Amino acid sequence: MCQSEARRGPELRAAAKWLHFPQLALRRRLGQLSCMSRPALKLRSWPLTVLYYLLPFGALRPLSRVGWRPVSRVALYKSVPTRLLSRAWGRLNQVELPHWLRRPVYSLYIWTFGVNMKEAAVEDLHHYRNLSEFFRRKLKPQARPVCGLHSVISPSDGKILNFGQVKNCEVEQVKGVTYSLESFLGPRTSTDDLSFPPAPPCGSFRNQLVTREGNELYHCVIYLAPGDYHCFHSPTDWTVSHRRHFPAVGATNVGSIRIYFDRDLHTNSPRYSKGSYNDFSFVTHTNKEGIPMRKGEHLGEFNLGSTIVLIFEAPKDFNFKLKAGQKIRFGEALGSL
Repeated sequence: MCQSEARRGPELRAAAKWLHFPQLALRRRLGQLSCMSRPALKLRSWPLTVLYYLLPFGALRPLSRVGWRPVSRVALYKSVPTRLLSRAWGRLNQVELPHWLRRPVYSLYIWTFGVNMKEAAVEDLHHYRNLSEFFRRKLKPQARPVCGLHSVISPSDGKILNFGQVKNCEVEQVKGVTYSLESFLGPRTSTDDLSFPPAPPCGSFRNQLVTREGNELYHCVIYLAPGDYHCFHSPTDWTVSHRRHFPAVGATNVGSIRIYFDRDLHTNSPRYSKGSYNDFSFVTHTNKEGIPMRKGEHLGEFNLGSTIVLIFEAPKDFNFKLKAGQKIRFGEALGSL
């Protein structure tokens, strides 16, 4: 036995040396990368990052032992030309289909995404000239009854991704990412025409948004799948006093988002710089209140699937009537007092 182990000694040492060689070579390679310029380093690490998120969990974990870290999901998403892709998809959706091609194209879409055309106001597939019109199809008047008075209703069809009271000033899991409340809504402005209350001297951003003592801030995230009804409605009775448009916020491949009462809003436009935002007030000298909205009233439409994030103020006894992952339809209750 001792002789056998003695013979194995050099072999084991050679095997161990071979096992450590890739790690050593990788360390040297990473050392070379660290001397490169930041854009070049980002370019070189991008393919590994894609593999890191696509491969099964832990497949590239050994790389972390030699100092490599993947680019964050947010940074990776920002590096993709999403606005260009969305504008191109929007143009494609507006191409008019030949009359003979409409039924087979829409039938394939209906079969793929489980669209219920019996609810559509117009069931004839030849009526829809392009994909955009088909995505924005209207429903029959009684297809979505609106829930009772003391409740907040779902503004759209979709899937509940997350909901609850806003905690730690964060909006949870919007497209897989948790945002701080301020980065999601943008900085609080101090213009006179906004309905925000005066900021407390040392209050948090969340406290600046709550207008009544004893109320809390809640959020609900609803994902619209490609087969869902793509119009969205007012979730309660309220008044729109201000609009803030973030050109970089929206689902990839959404051609545009339309708000019916806001003719000045032009989404997915190249004239806006990425990362900026623009404000518009509906409170004027002639209109001191803004745009009144009734619960269930048509508010706007998407040109393809997207995500709706509701952030609202309500008393502490407000209760959600939801389960994470459940399907919901426009008009059904999200919660009530």
